[in-house]
Amino acid sequence: MSKKIDLILADALVEKGLVVQKEMDALVQEADGSGEVLQAVLLKKGTLSEKDILTVLAEKLRLTYVALKDITVEKTVLDKVPVKIASYYGFVPLKISGRILTIAVSSPLEIKIQDEIRTQLGYGIDIALAGQNDIADALKKCYGLGADTFNKMGASEDKAALSMPSEEPQRAAVEDIAKMAGDASVIRLVNQILLDGWRRRATDIHIEPQRQGVNLRYRIDGMLCEAQVAPEIKNFLSAIISRIKIMSNLNIVERRLPQDGRAIVKVQDQMLDLRISTIPTPFGESVVIRLLPSQMLFSLEKLGLPKREMQALEALIQKPHGIIFVTGPTGSGKTTTLYSCLSRINTRERKIITLEDPIEYEMAGVTQIQVMPEIDFNFARGLRSVLRHDPDVIMLGEVRDLETAEIAIRVALTGHLVFSTLHTNDAASGITRLIDIGVEPYLLSSSVEEFIAQRLIRTICQDCKMEDKSIPEELKLQIARDLGLKSVSDVKVYKGKGCPTCSQTGFFGRVAIYEFLPIDEDIKDMIVRKTPSNQIQRLAVSKGMRTLRQDGWQKVITGLTTPEEVMKMTPAEKGETVTTGRKSWMSGVNLSKEEAARAAGSERRVYARLDSKVNIRFQAFRTKEELFKHGFTPEQLSVTTNISASGLFFVSREPIIVGSILDMKIELPGADEPIECLAKVLRVEEVEAEKIYNVMVSFLDITSAQRTKLNKYVENTES
Repeated sequence: MSKKIDLILADALVEKGLVVQKEMDALVQEADGSGEVLQAVLLKKGTLSEKDILTVLAEKLRLTYVALKDITVEKTVLDKVPVKIASYYGFVPLKISGRILTIAVSSPLEIKIQDEIRTQLGYGIDIALAGQNDIADALKKCYGLGADTFNKMGASEDKAALSMPSEEPQRAAVEDIAKMAGDASVIRLVNQILLDGWRRRATDIHIEPQRQGVNLRYRIDGMLCEAQVAPEIKNFLSAIISRIKIMSNLNIVERRLPQDGRAIVKVQDQMLDLRISTIPTPFGESVVIRLLPSQMLFSLEKLGLPKREMQALEALIQKPHGIIFVTGPTGSGKTTTLYSCLSRINTRERKIITLEDPIEYEMAGVTQIQVMPEIDFNFARGLRSVLRHDPDVIMLGEVRDLETAEIAIRVALTGHLVFSTLHTNDAASGITRLIDIGVEPYLLSSSVEEFIAQRLIRTICQDCKMEDKSIPEELKLQIARDLGLKSVSDVKVYKGKGCPTCSQTGFFGRVAIYEFLPIDEDIKDMIVRKTPSNQIQRLAVSKGMRTLRQDGWQKVITGLTTPEEVMKMTPAEKGETVTTGRKSWMSGVNLSKEEAARAAGSERRVYARLDSKVNIRFQAFRTKEELFKHGFTPEQLSVTTNISASGLFFVSREPIIVGSILDMKIELPGADEPIECLAKVLRVEEVEAEKIYNVMVSFLDITSAQRTKLNKYVENTES
C-alpha cells in the first residue's frame, strides 16, 4: 500500500510541476533503498513542506486536507474513541455523522488498518489528511498531556516501577529528555511535561495538587496558562514528584518540608538548567520547575532600550567606580539587564566577580559565587571575601540589609564598579529604600551613579497584529500628552487578534521598559536633605527623565505592545482605573458618581468617611503643557466637605482640571504639623448658583503613618 501511495504522490508532484521528473526518480530510488516512504524522504531533503505534500496528495486521492489547529473536536466524539486506539493508530477523531467516523491521519491508511479501527470502534471510517506534528499536538489538546502514557502503564509491572524506592542511586548525569520517550513509564511522563513546557516557551511549570485532581500550568510570557492534562495524572502524582526529586537529588521520603534542588537536562542541542522547588499542601506536594537555558547570549541591543538610554547605559558601565542599581519586583528582568551589562564589559583586562542567590546563568570569563545563608555565607560576608580577590567589577545579587549596603558603598568608594538590585516600584523609590534601611544620605549621594527601574511587558504577536480602532480618544489624548506629541493623530494603537502562533492570546514574547534616574548634583543635594522620592522624581522628570509609563507609551505607538499591558505593569497612580472592557480611562475624563467611587479604589471602601470641615492648602503641579494652559494661583486655601484616609472632597473658587496633580497640605485640628502629600483630581462639579467647584481627589504618595493619622481623626470624630 505504501509503495502504491508513493507512486501516486510522485506522479502528482511531477504533474503539478513541484518536482522535475529527473529529481523525482532519484528521490523514489532513495526511498526504495532506505525502506522509507517517499513523503519522509521529501521532508528530510527539504524539497517540499508537509502541507504542500499532503495538499497535493489529498487532491489526487479526493480526500480533504485539514488544519487541526483551527478545529475543535466535540467531547461526545472523544468519549467514543478511546485514547489508546487513537494514539496507537496515530489519528485524531474529527466528527461522527451517523455511523461514519471521520479521522485525520498523516498518510492514507491501509485497508487492513481501516478494518481494524472499524472493528474496534464499530464505525465506518472516512479519512482526512493532516500534518504529523499537528496530529501529535491535537492528541494532547483533545485527550490531555500524557494520556497515552497513562493508558500504557500496566497494573502490575508499572506499579512496581512507580514506587521509586529511596535506595535508587541518584542521577548526576545529564539526561536527554527528548530521546527518553520510548517506554510507558513515569520517566517518560515527566519528560513529556518538561518537553511540552519547553516547546511552548514556558519559564515555569507548576504542578499543583487539588482536592478534585491535579492542575498543570505553564508560565508563558509572564502569564500562567492551563495545560491540558489527562485526569489520570492524579493517580500518579506521588510517582511523578518522586521522579522529579530523584532528578534534582532531593530526599524523596521527606514530604513534610519544602525542598529546593537543581537538575540539568538536554533538549535537542540545548542544555536546560531546572530549578525545582517543592512545598507541602493538604493534598500532596506542590512543585514548581523553572526552566533556564544553562547558557545564554546576553546583548544590550536586545534589551529594547531607547537610543538615548542605550547611549547613557553604555557610558555608565564604562565608569571605573560607583554603584548602578536596577530596581523592580521579582521577575522583572533585572538579572538579565545586569548580565547584559557584564557581558559588554567582560574582557581579559577586567576581573569580574558575582555574588548571586541563585546563579541563574553561566558566564564564561566571570567568577560566579553562590551565597548560602543556611551556612552563614550571605552577601555581606561574601562581599568582604571577594575584595581580597582583586576584582574590578562586582555584581551583587541584591542589597537586602544595611550591612550589605554599607559594604557595597565602601567598595564603590574605593574604586570598584558595583552592580546590584533593589525591590522598589520605581527608580526614585530606591533612594528612599536605602535611606530607610539605615544608609547615610551623604554616602548614598557620593557612591551611586544611577537608579534604573524596569518592567517586562508582553509584546504583540506579529502574525496576528492589527490596528486597534476601539481605543477611546481620551486614552489617545493621554498618550499624546505624556509623550509630548503635537497631535492625537500621531497615536496609533495595535493589538493581537489571536492565532495558533500565540495560542490565541495575541501576545508573543516580552520586552522591557525602563526608567533611568541619573544622580546628578541637584539630585545629590535632595538626597542629602532626605527629600521625599516623589519630589526627586518630579525634578528628574523636569530634567527630561522618561518614566516607566512614558517608555511604555513609546512602545505602544511603535506597535510593540498594548495600552493595557503598560497600564498593568507600570506603577499606577491612585485613582487611575484600567478595565479590560475599556469603559473608563481616568486621566482627563469626567466621571459619574458611581465611576468616581470605583476609581478611588478599594481604599475608599476600607476607610471610613467623615463629613467635616478641615483647612487645606493646595497648589497645582505644572507639567510641560502647563496643565493645558489653565492658570492657578501659587497657593490656594480651602476647606473640605468630606474626608477619609484615601481621599477627600473640597470646595475651590477656581476651576481645576480633572487628572491634574495637586500638592496638598491638610491641617487637622489639634495636629502639630500638617499632612503633606500629592493628590490626583478625580472629579470636578461646578455649582453655578454659587460660582464654586466641588473637587474630589485621591491621595497618591501618602505615607502609612499619615494615613493612620487621618483614619484615627475620622474614627474619633465620628464616635
